[in-house]
Amino acid sequence: MKILNLSAALCILLMAACNNKDKVVPGTYVDLNSGDSIQVIADPETGYAINSVTQKPVYLYVDNDRDTIFTTGAVVNNKITRVDDDYFEIDEAKIDFDDKDVAIKYTDYKKKFDGDDYKIKGDDYKLKVEGDGDSKLKDGDYKKKVSEDGDIKIKDGDSKTKIEDGKVEKSKN
Repeated sequence: MKILNLSAALCILLMAACNNKDKVVPGTYVDLNSGDSIQVIADPETGYAINSVTQKPVYLYVDNDRDTIFTTGAVVNNKITRVDDDYFEIDEAKIDFDDKDVAIKYTDYKKKFDGDDYKIKGDDYKLKVEGDGDSKLKDGDYKKKVSEDGDIKIKDGDSKTKIEDGKVEKSKN
């Protein structure tokens, strides 16, 4: 039962993290490569950071908390490298990106943004949240699937729980 409670708590925390996925927050920032103060907004088509005056993409920028932010809105502190004396870029050993796909590698887990989908993979767990609201969590023998209509399936070892239209069904293998 403790494992189920721990897994449920982990699921709630991870779901909360997914609902707060990185987004561009409009405001005044410093362009890391030019050193200029700029007004950043989200591009209406891509959601990526652009300069509100020039309408050009902003690759890396810094907020008042001294966090370095990537064009997707993701904080990338310690994940950039200096190429020349005045130019910074993403350290490709720590972050992979290709158009709308972005993967950020941390010490013990990895986040991946793929359009409207969001994934977190760690040594012993996986979480996937799709843009339509479906989500899947796997943590050892514990699995939980939530569909966009609110139906839930939980498998914990040999026991299964299904919640559909407010009705709970439990079974053991």
